[in-house]
Amino acid sequence: MTVRVRFAPSPTGMFHVGGARSALQNWIYAKQQGGVFVLRIEDTDAARNKPEWTEGILSALDWIGISRGSYEGPHFQSENAGEHRAAAARLYESGRAYYCDCTREDVQARTGSQYQGYDGYHRDRGLGPGPGHALRFRTPDEGATVVVDLIRGEPTFENKLIEDFVIARGDGSPVFLLANVVDDMTMGITHVIRAEEHLPNTPKQQLLWDALGVKPPIWAHVPVVVNEKRQKLSKRRDKVALEAYREEGYLPGAMRNYLMLLGWAPSGDREIVPWSVIEEEFRLEEVNPSPAFFDEKKLRAFNGDYIRALPVDEFIDACQPWLTGTGTIAPPPWQPEEFDADAFAAVAPLAQTRITVLSEIVPNVDFLFLASPLIDEAAWAKTMKEGSAELLDDAVAAFEALESWDAESLKSTLEAVGAERGLKLGKTQAPVRVAVTGRTVGLPLFESLEVLGRERALTRMRAARLRLV
Repeated sequence: MTVRVRFAPSPTGMFHVGGARSALQNWIYAKQQGGVFVLRIEDTDAARNKPEWTEGILSALDWIGISRGSYEGPHFQSENAGEHRAAAARLYESGRAYYCDCTREDVQARTGSQYQGYDGYHRDRGLGPGPGHALRFRTPDEGATVVVDLIRGEPTFENKLIEDFVIARGDGSPVFLLANVVDDMTMGITHVIRAEEHLPNTPKQQLLWDALGVKPPIWAHVPVVVNEKRQKLSKRRDKVALEAYREEGYLPGAMRNYLMLLGWAPSGDREIVPWSVIEEEFRLEEVNPSPAFFDEKKLRAFNGDYIRALPVDEFIDACQPWLTGTGTIAPPPWQPEEFDADAFAAVAPLAQTRITVLSEIVPNVDFLFLASPLIDEAAWAKTMKEGSAELLDDAVAAFEALESWDAESLKSTLEAVGAERGLKLGKTQAPVRVAVTGRTVGLPLFESLEVLGRERALTRMRAARLRLV
């Protein structure tokens, strides 16, 4: 038997990090088993589906390493509508489903409760198809449905607690439960690896598989992803869009690595491991069923480690979208002709050790490419206090006299200026840094001054001195 797994997102919004994790788990499992990864776009919600969301799914999968052409699909659920309706008809004709015209208010009036499920009113009344007649599955009265799950063992659901659920609406269109089952049957899916939130639907779907005469797939429900308050990640409340992390400057390798740790861990006391190790060691049955905490701070630290591990030339290449404003990345504050590739290459190794996401490269190097620095007014007010004007005067005079404009000479010269005033280097260099870069933190000052050049650096220090008059 060839293992066939599927990832079946809906094109109704940005790509969720939880979906990305499920896609990776399916992808790895298929590769391990020599099987096939199938991409199915569940696009039957016509009111919310947009073509750009479908393209977003494909682009997001590309970014995390599931590239187009390496999987089967994308298939579109809407293209299988005929099979969905045919399956509904077979269930009705075999007596496994019946029509019902009850409204929610009808059920509530009979049961006296808004919380009780459907009461089976039309089970044996022989109502035929017609406008407004929904098709309900006839759930067995006795016994239990056992879901064999690679992660959760054998969750058991008493059939008497499962209401006769709707499988086709009053207009004849099949609902998600039935469409999902029929699609999996049609595509020969052998393993369904998906989020825990779908587990309550699984006994209903398994009953449908049985009623349609096909052996159910092997199930694996991975843990739900939660925030720091242990609440399920929400698009309305949490930062969950994979695209947002990509545009902020997270590396795909770091994101892949971190997502795979949500509910699973590689061998040994380690978390950052090569993707080849994850592909080899990942086991579905070792996934922890408990909720998995998506820790953005930890992800950011991961990303910083991945950035620092890049060869410098790869780091320079990775920064280009933020330096040039390509794609969906916001343009930097300088004009294209102001960018100096050689100057950036000179400071790139220094910046690489200081940033945790690639978008941070812009505020770290913008002083190199602007005619004058972008002044952080809070930093200015905090730094430019009594004595700063005179210190800048002395620093300008000392720097003007330098024969060699290099980091070592600049540092020793400014140390001497500070020593004459009884100041340590940290206090001495703070006004110079703000004058030249506009900020109190950033790249090493003296290497920055060297790359910026004598005339530009002195011009900025003089301008800052004038502002202090």
